[in-house]
Amino acid sequence: MANVQYYDVILKPVITEKSMNAMAEKKYTFLVHPEANKTMIKEAVEKMFEGTKVASVNTMNNDGKEKRRGRSVGKTAKTKKAIVQLTADSKDIEIFAGL
Repeated sequence: MANVQYYDVILKPVITEKSMNAMAEKKYTFLVHPEANKTMIKEAVEKMFEGTKVASVNTMNNDGKEKRRGRSVGKTAKTKKAIVQLTADSKDIEIFAGL
């Protein structure tokens, strides 16, 4: 496995209607590094966002989609999503505050 640091684990937040509704329950969705595990994701969230405490992490691997351009067929990149549940006494994550 590659040497993945905590700032390389979280790639970007997922901004969808479903993920915005889940923020009311303190659940935040991120695209993460494909080789990151749940403990790495938990440490990265707690280090990157001060005052947050992670209760649980759920992950899912998404395979790349097949795309065609004429006769040639290719695949898009695989992705990994993580849904992070914060504890009740934890601070909210600020990057989602204005959305």
